[in-house]
Amino acid sequence: MAEKRRYRYTVVFIILTISVGIFLALNVCIGSVSFAFTDMMKALTGENSKENVYEILWGIRFPRAMAVLILGGALGLSGYLLQTFFHNPIAGPFVLGISSGAKMVVAIVMICLMGNGMMISSSGMIFAAFIGSILSMGFVLLMSRKVKGMSMLVVSGVMIGYICSAVTELVVTFADDAEIVNLHNWSRGSFSGMTWENVKVMAVVCLVTFFFVFLLSKPMDAYQLGDAYAQNMGVNIRALRVWIVLWSSLLSACIVAFAGPISFVGIATPHIVKKMLGTAKPVLLIPACVLGGSVFCLFCDLLARTMLAPTELSISTVTAIFGAPVVLWVMIKRKKGEAV
Repeated sequence: MAEKRRYRYTVVFIILTISVGIFLALNVCIGSVSFAFTDMMKALTGENSKENVYEILWGIRFPRAMAVLILGGALGLSGYLLQTFFHNPIAGPFVLGISSGAKMVVAIVMICLMGNGMMISSSGMIFAAFIGSILSMGFVLLMSRKVKGMSMLVVSGVMIGYICSAVTELVVTFADDAEIVNLHNWSRGSFSGMTWENVKVMAVVCLVTFFFVFLLSKPMDAYQLGDAYAQNMGVNIRALRVWIVLWSSLLSACIVAFAGPISFVGIATPHIVKKMLGTAKPVLLIPACVLGGSVFCLFCDLLARTMLAPTELSISTVTAIFGAPVVLWVMIKRKKGEAV
């Protein structure tokens, strides 16, 4: 039986890794102007003599595809951390209003700085989004102590999201026309306009966070079995919860700072990979959620760019189409379990 499980885990990770490579290549090669796989390889090595091909592939599509890969993994992991923290299968940064809080603070900072002729750096946007994430998470934690049940927690998160979105819209009314256009595109969720500088910053933030979250896999395994069991195993529950909140908020902040709020990826990915692996062990689910989130976002971003080309859809529009049915399935399954 143990051998069979190891074989299943190996196959799943191989499938996820190959899928990441395939969709990464497709995102680079397919677009309004399509290129052969050989053109992509030449652009990677700098051997392509065609300047426009090199500029499109290396200057536009590669950084965007890498950003989707990194932030998609961050979305999957952030959702898994929140679901573990709240013991709630449909907790996620978008549903709980955490993304909306990050968006609100970033929008306020951007408008204030742009109005004075100043620009905000990538690290500054992440910091502003982190403050917004922490504020929203604080409200969610307060509400989770007052309300009981999965549905009430979700409703509370949705209400927090609406409040933050309303404040964002109010602030945007005081922005100049050019600023409104940029904010509107960003607030709907989009990976367009990514640069290698953006990729470097998000890669450092997300990779460091992935590493430290993976170190929490053993105490999280005990935490999933209940507070009493975790304490008997020597886990500091309060410290673990603080770390989960901080890392999930940092991941959400990084996502919102660069791509805006993206819906349903953080909820759907952990359930999909959990079903594939057939286990809830964090040591396996943490890397699987990163890979699964990357595959999910690469696939959705490819559709967002190509389905109605040259018009580009909001990434959240596509992720909602594929992610919302997973959420409905989880809720129906949970309801049947409660009825039994």
